Amino acid sequence: MKRICMFFAFITSLFSSKAQTDKQYPAYTGKDLGLTFVKNNASFRIWAPTATQVKLRLYNQGLGGEVVQTVDFQKAVQGTWTAALVGTHLGDYYTFKVEHNGVWLDEVPDPYAKAVGTNGKRAMIVDMQKTNPTGWAADKAPALKNKTDAIVYELHVRDASIAANSGITQKGKFIGLIETGTKNNEGLSTGLDHLVDLGITHVQLLPLYDYNSVDEADLNKTQYNWGYDPQNYNTPDGSYSTNAADGAVRIREFKLLVKTFHSKGLSVVMDVVYNHTGTTNESNFNQIVPGYYYRKTNDGKFSDASGCGNEMASEKAMMRKFMLESVLYWVKEYHIDGFRFDLMGIHDIETMNLISKELHKIKPSIILYGEGWTSGGSSLAEDKRAVKKNTIQLDKVGVFSDDIRDGIKGSVFEKNDRGFASGKAGMEESIKFGIVASTQHPQLDYTKVNYSKAPYAKEPYQTVTYVECHDNHVLWDRLLNSNPNNTEAERTEMHKLALSIVLTSQGISFLHAGTEFLRTKKGVENSYKSPDDINEIDWSLKTKNKAVFDYVQGLVRMRKEHPSFRLPTTASIKANLRFIDNQPAGVIGYALNGAAVNDSWKNIQVWFNGNSSSQKIKINSSGWKTAISNNKFEESIISNMIILNANSCVVIYKK
Repeated sequence: MKRICMFFAFITSLFSSKAQTDKQYPAYTGKDLGLTFVKNNASFRIWAPTATQVKLRLYNQGLGGEVVQTVDFQKAVQGTWTAALVGTHLGDYYTFKVEHNGVWLDEVPDPYAKAVGTNGKRAMIVDMQKTNPTGWAADKAPALKNKTDAIVYELHVRDASIAANSGITQKGKFIGLIETGTKNNEGLSTGLDHLVDLGITHVQLLPLYDYNSVDEADLNKTQYNWGYDPQNYNTPDGSYSTNAADGAVRIREFKLLVKTFHSKGLSVVMDVVYNHTGTTNESNFNQIVPGYYYRKTNDGKFSDASGCGNEMASEKAMMRKFMLESVLYWVKEYHIDGFRFDLMGIHDIETMNLISKELHKIKPSIILYGEGWTSGGSSLAEDKRAVKKNTIQLDKVGVFSDDIRDGIKGSVFEKNDRGFASGKAGMEESIKFGIVASTQHPQLDYTKVNYSKAPYAKEPYQTVTYVECHDNHVLWDRLLNSNPNNTEAERTEMHKLALSIVLTSQGISFLHAGTEFLRTKKGVENSYKSPDDINEIDWSLKTKNKAVFDYVQGLVRMRKEHPSFRLPTTASIKANLRFIDNQPAGVIGYALNGAAVNDSWKNIQVWFNGNSSSQKIKINSSGWKTAISNNKFEESIISNMIILNANSCVVIYKK
């Protein structure tokens, strides 16, 4: 009886605590937080339920200068405060200042700010209609029938153009990425033309929202960052614009990038970082509602699953609301086609599914995926979070496959470790797991997969198949670490084999910028703030490694032309992909039934040899032709035997 009483007392305390929290932090249900600008009238609504006073401060410029006007907010419904301006204030800058427990906190921009000035220190009153480029209303994303049709190319805005040999005039800028006719010193295409020539479908841009670490007031000094330190989530970063001081310029120029990419057949994916803020106590969120937006540990400290000092509490009503309204804003205002969620394993499943549901209502072709892990422990229970093993609970949201990534090249945490493509034994089942996009397949022995001991994807589009990204060593540098005694020619074949696996496997294919011509970062593993000479794309490598570019371009074209390599459902993979058993160690072969999916290749076989020696494979029937012969596109008729060179891919087919 005593235990029952204690149990009911515990439950009662939980409900009491929740009621107290709801009373202290009532959720606002309206959709007008931040600035509303209509017909030159500016009104503001801020959610600050624990504030005792709120003031709006107006400035004539984004940095420096005196306050030109102060306006008191009035307390309103559901923890909000409102204010309005009389007269024309278009182009003015503003901040909020909140009093909390008798103490005035630092003035900060509106957390919902859609335009900011230099360094994002002040929000800006902008008429968004006037930021639209000509023809914006008619802008449409390229068609995407199935999510597995996506071939994503990860690119940093600055890296693409900053090198002297890029041939691009507006270096490091959004509009530099829309220049056409640009060439390297040897006359090969660079920038946008290169992306179109390569044939990828989606460009995933590393963080392009306003981030904290680059000083926009002095862009001539040496500075660089990937941008994983968010400051203002709903406006582009000023360092990528031609005028960081005018908040409207960065908006217009990024919209022009999206429109131009769309016209060239390229969709745009944003890399978003809602899992933490660049600063903690000083963040816009914390200066408005101290402590609310972040998770805390039992001892009251900031939980730090991000490894950056804090983690956002996506399960809280107003943080969930912020994330949802933010992504909806980027899609509606900027026509964004997808999102990559940084450290998605920090976010709760319910929030991710809500985001997916609402985004798919307005853009059914949108692709959503993220990192199904964290950088540390979280105060939110793992079974509630969007980690990789919970992918099956996610609705139309995918995760990166570290299984196939490390299966191909070795563990990212052991720089000398090898993978299947670089000669490590026993990785066959991990590669097969990636080939079927982490789904259920009757021929797999899941006990032998490197990390996941069970399928976690309901459908293949929930797996992003990759071997490298901005994090850790690029593939070329990694192969030098793991295979220092091999020749450059041998490592080149390993590199080509690795990309062959990525681009012939099911799921969503993902390439890191420059991998198609053996990009190097000169051995630097974590280049998040390394200078340009480490991060820039050296376009001379396209000339030096033109044969590799041609091969990867061919892989992309083959994937796009043949639906057998991008089956849309788990059922289709089970029915039409069969592994060819009883092969030598280090050899993987599988057959695809192209006839069943209206492929012009009615039968296909794909072969990978991860060994350092060649292998002979007997083919049981005649009439086969090669599409890829040992990492080269060449067509020839074969009889009943194929030779797999060391570290090579062979693809054969029948029409």
